[in-house]
Amino acid sequence: MDPTVAKPGFLRNVLVRLLLFGVFIVVVRFAYVITLAGESCTVGDFCFFSPSINLAIAGTRSGALAARGGAAGPPERYASKDWINGVRFYSSAFQDMISGGFLSPAAKALCVETPTGRDVLALREIGVIDAVGISKKASPPLVKSGEARRIPFPDGSFDFVFAGDGALEKSPRPAEFAAEISRTLKPEGFAAFHVKANDTYSYNSFVDLWNFCCNVVKINDMLGFDSSIPHIREIVVKKVRHTIDSESNSNSNSNGKECSVPEYKEKLVRNAEALIEEEPLKPWLTLKKNVKNIKYLSSMVDISFKDRYVYVDVGARSYGSSIGSWFRKQYPKQNKTFHVYAIEADKTFHQEYETKKGVTLLPYAAWVRNESLVFEINRDPGEKEKEKEKEKVKGKGRGMGRIQPLKSSGGFDGGEVEKIPGFDFADWLKNTVSENDFVVMKMDVEGTEFDLIPRLFETGAICLVDEIFLECHYNRWQRCCPGQRSPKYEKTYDQCLQLFTSLRQSGVLVHQWF
Repeated sequence: MDPTVAKPGFLRNVLVRLLLFGVFIVVVRFAYVITLAGESCTVGDFCFFSPSINLAIAGTRSGALAARGGAAGPPERYASKDWINGVRFYSSAFQDMISGGFLSPAAKALCVETPTGRDVLALREIGVIDAVGISKKASPPLVKSGEARRIPFPDGSFDFVFAGDGALEKSPRPAEFAAEISRTLKPEGFAAFHVKANDTYSYNSFVDLWNFCCNVVKINDMLGFDSSIPHIREIVVKKVRHTIDSESNSNSNSNGKECSVPEYKEKLVRNAEALIEEEPLKPWLTLKKNVKNIKYLSSMVDISFKDRYVYVDVGARSYGSSIGSWFRKQYPKQNKTFHVYAIEADKTFHQEYETKKGVTLLPYAAWVRNESLVFEINRDPGEKEKEKEKEKVKGKGRGMGRIQPLKSSGGFDGGEVEKIPGFDFADWLKNTVSENDFVVMKMDVEGTEFDLIPRLFETGAICLVDEIFLECHYNRWQRCCPGQRSPKYEKTYDQCLQLFTSLRQSGVLVHQWF
């Protein structure tokens, strides 16, 4: 046989064997990465694929994940475009954090409220092997069962904690969320959040949540990877203080007597609707129509990072007077659940509140100190008979008039009076709400606003209120009697306008009410 004929066949066999040997090496290495290295090609500093390709095939690993840690969820989830895009997005974000010194491959990391576990896998893909997630529904091996408000790990367990997908702003109690993350974070550890926080009000509300333990060390705006949060603000905080009781800290303003409204709130006031400069000839119509012009705070900013949502109706009268007819139907609440405090001293309205859920009745008169008071039942001329008919037909009771301390009750004009308990409203407010709460107040107190508002400033309680709807009482033109002013009040419209103006100049968002 001619030897030149056999030579090409021999070379071909050698090449085939080398190729098969190479394929065998690739398969062995791939099996090692999947079964032993915990889904990371960085282990052993050896990888056949670039990071981008490695992430792209992450969706094919559900079978291996299931083999290692039990059912990992339906395979289609891990092969979906959203899953792969999410892993890529978080991997890029975490790589930037490593570059910035906020995260280390040696870190022990926790992802909270992560139902998919994409962020956990992304951490492992970039070399942070000791990473785990928690969610209400476990998804082994990436996600264990647990909630952010009760993280199932001891104090100081983690070097790095991450909360994506707007988890913090979706929490019903952000302060508890923050306290738990701080508890499980090691001293000098970092926590990162992906939130909306697209205005100064929401950003400062976020910062207020962390004042007790942490400082903001990084802010970065980026594009999201899906439609749920198209624009993301990445905020990183560092634990620099030992955790103290967050509830007592959030009420720290209750110990001081003065406060200053922050600048970012002052800017919001400048965006409010204009005050009515000229005295209305028909205030019962003008002020009511003006409600349509009101620029509500919750329509201008994101209120997600507040711990509780509270509506305080001072001078509530009947439930339908403003709570049921206006606040619960018209005020933009951003899907938040508000607790209502109804402050009403007139006992004729008390019974109907017994059946109202989410409402706490305070059957007292808001005042500047704790003492007994008297209030008058005083109706304008021409209104007495109308009020009596309303009482018979609607059962809404009487209209509460001016209040005075018991020792000064001689100042009334001899009309019907009734004794009631009064309480220090400013002191109650400071002991009931905190700086981390979103507080809306409506005040209709028959002229007592000229006593209560200065008291709120004097005690610093005014800084706890985000928005006020104030009815100012003055000797206005009467509906019943053309050409006559109300004899009930001594103040003028100019004095009311000065009150509104001084509130706004102090940075308080106040609206003219009717």
